[in-house]
Amino acid sequence: MTNNSSPTYAAQFEKMKTGKGFIAALDQSGGSTPKALSLYGLSEADYTTEAAMFDRIHEMRSRIITSPAFNGTRVVGAILFEMTMERQVDGMGAAAYLWQKKNVIPFLKVDNGLADEANGVQLMKPIPELGDRLARANVHEVFGTKMRSVIKTDNQSGVDEVVAQQFAIGREILDAGLVPIIEPEVDIKSPRKAESEVMLKAALNKALDSVPADKVVMFKLSLPSVAGFYSEFVSHPKVLRVVALSGGYSRDEANRLLAENPGVIASFSRALTEGLSAKQSDAEFNATLDATIQSIYDASIT
Repeated sequence: MTNNSSPTYAAQFEKMKTGKGFIAALDQSGGSTPKALSLYGLSEADYTTEAAMFDRIHEMRSRIITSPAFNGTRVVGAILFEMTMERQVDGMGAAAYLWQKKNVIPFLKVDNGLADEANGVQLMKPIPELGDRLARANVHEVFGTKMRSVIKTDNQSGVDEVVAQQFAIGREILDAGLVPIIEPEVDIKSPRKAESEVMLKAALNKALDSVPADKVVMFKLSLPSVAGFYSEFVSHPKVLRVVALSGGYSRDEANRLLAENPGVIASFSRALTEGLSAKQSDAEFNATLDATIQSIYDASIT
């Protein structure tokens, strides 16, 4: 059963299409959680088991989501890790809390991480649980999904493989009634970043022809080397929204680059949580988050 004919989906679709603001990426998974917690001021001494580690990251995410600074006025969506979707925030399911209490559209990260590099790229690992994951997303009235691959250099066969895999899985997601965020990240440290982006844009343009006329996808792309490089996707009828990842840039640098790309909005993870600490008082935490959200919002509405 899918939810793309429900009033909730219709309201979320309209907000995602026209809403001002950005998408908060709160989807750190097992591999990236220790680093996220370290930046939040928690060392491995603060959790002795994997279960405790996930408890700490859920506490961090819950603190962000329940903050008065975090709401649908400036944040249009939030990407959740599967374990977060299945947990509660302030007594409600996380996705329901986001939409019903904060007017923020919930998305679900559906990939299982990256395969080893080959042909200058890292494809996604197999996702045998995809069907079950999408079914659970529909139960929780999640609007869309996100999945990430990485392009290291301008290898044509590698770039084509990344795009083909993203769109093949994207079609399964569309069939489940959800909107896929297709994320073929170009490594910002690549010496061939600009050349890779030219290759990627051509491959994405071609792949959009395979999207049914009554369906849409979203793109999550690295901030481009050339300002406005992805503007044609911003106005493309099969692209609901183009969002940008921070990709390792500092928040100030990511915001500066984002502002050079009209119509593209942020979907930042580390840049969103930069400066937040478990040791801050609620007043300090909320003030820091408020300033962060405002800066990313301002860059996203250019």
